[in-house]
Amino acid sequence: MRALTAPRLLIIDRDGVINAESSGFIKRASEWIPLPGSLRAMGLATQAGFRVFVVSNQSGLARSMFSIDDLHHIHHKLRHEVALHGGVIDAFFFCPHDPTENCKCRKPQPGLVSEVLSRSGLPANNAIMIGDRESDFLAARAAGIQAMLVLTGHGAATVAAWGNECPCPVAANLAAAISMLCAGNC
Repeated sequence: MRALTAPRLLIIDRDGVINAESSGFIKRASEWIPLPGSLRAMGLATQAGFRVFVVSNQSGLARSMFSIDDLHHIHHKLRHEVALHGGVIDAFFFCPHDPTENCKCRKPQPGLVSEVLSRSGLPANNAIMIGDRESDFLAARAAGIQAMLVLTGHGAATVAAWGNECPCPVAANLAAAISMLCAGNC
């Protein structure tokens, strides 16, 4: 992996990377459960000079499974918990569309990642995305940034499906991924 130069941009998928995945969607802040070490890792990333953005497909909005207020409460809880570990989340970007709507923001489309790049003002060669699905990798690649996968959430299944053709670095979890990024660079 090539070294990133400061200031660095870290784009992180939410479900399965920062918090536990749920087949029934995470609909309330009380259902949001961070994965071990993820909050502390996000704090370390902030302290190491990364600007941190969270991106997520949230089709539960289009399916009326939860409201925009519910989603904001979840993100408020996440932001608060990361702050307790010395971290800052610059912003949340999410796709509210149903998968059948063919929008440009739903991963694997690059819309969310491109919007982060645009609003951050940082160049693509200074960014990396951490996710757990092939759609995260494809969105990052389509936006012209590096990608890394974690084995939490759907990551192990994604890597297994790729077999010997894994196109990006892989880490056990978000904490290990951020440690890899910081090794020698922070």
